[in-house]
Amino acid sequence: MKRPTIADVAKAAGVSKGAVSYALNGQPGVSDTTRRRILAAAETLGFRANSAARALAGAPSNVVGLTLHRPAKTLGVEPFFMELVSGLEAELSTHSYALLLQMVSGSDQEIAVYQRWWSDRSVDGVLVCDVRDGDPRIEALTRMGLPAVVIGPPAASGTLASIWSDDGVSLVEAVEYLAALGHRRIARVGGLPELSHTAIRTQTFTRLAEQLQLQTVTVCTDYTGEDGARATRRLLSSPQRPTALIYDNDIMAIAGLAVAAEMGLTVPADLSIIAWDDSPICRLVHPPLTALTRDISAYGTHAARLLLAAIDGKPVTDVHDEPAHLSPRGSTAAPPADAQPSRQAPRRRATRQAA
Repeated sequence: MKRPTIADVAKAAGVSKGAVSYALNGQPGVSDTTRRRILAAAETLGFRANSAARALAGAPSNVVGLTLHRPAKTLGVEPFFMELVSGLEAELSTHSYALLLQMVSGSDQEIAVYQRWWSDRSVDGVLVCDVRDGDPRIEALTRMGLPAVVIGPPAASGTLASIWSDDGVSLVEAVEYLAALGHRRIARVGGLPELSHTAIRTQTFTRLAEQLQLQTVTVCTDYTGEDGARATRRLLSSPQRPTALIYDNDIMAIAGLAVAAEMGLTVPADLSIIAWDDSPICRLVHPPLTALTRDISAYGTHAARLLLAAIDGKPVTDVHDEPAHLSPRGSTAAPPADAQPSRQAPRRRATRQAA
């Protein structure tokens, strides 16, 4: 898809390039009616006033864009993204590239940001997070021709190159560990169900319940500590409360640890807890949390390296990064003897939305 030029705007408005320059720069020399027609044509084509100058210079912006669909106030308490950004910056800085971070409220706004970046050449490429099946951002970026790399599963990345870590492998390791300890009632406090990596975790969890004859349930949340705490209270208030909980991020696991104490349960004697995406805070709480650990900073470095190759026009393919592996700590142990269900008990598998 060709970027619009000042000549394109002039042709669409039926005027000279000089008239377009006057109109876009607010200078006299064109009538109000002509100015409005030129501005409307520029808006329709997605033209920005400074794109012509940048195109004439022929220089890259040396900037990579990253958009995140989440409240800005949560970014500072989300260890995963802070570590990811540190890895991105580490690689980008060695190539004199900067990272442009933009918070958005939804995919429509995100696509509009991509369109603006593409039109005025603010960035040379973008990284895409939190992909969904049939994600409209993938089609939009492909159509623009803006170099992009997806941080997520290849199945949801279309023709764009992706870097991903197999969450199914990690979940198998966590569940098999809990089953080996003797847990038969295991719940998962999951993230946003529409995200591709969340779907992989949920599908794997359901399959393991069948294979290992476990009683399982998944409760979906928005990844915040508040929603994780609400989900934990619901699960621990049920008549057949789980003896182990797996959380889709560390913030919710820490909130769940506090809820367990609030309800008079001891971790790990009464309840075992596993957190996804290990962080320093997991080792500072009491007891320290068993967690699924990976080098997230290195993950960001590898993602930046892949995108820079795409920007340079090199052929790029999907990269399968190292999956998270279990780091057992003090929050997991065998379940209480009186909590063991009968092996003939019916298996319970469900996915529901946290209140």
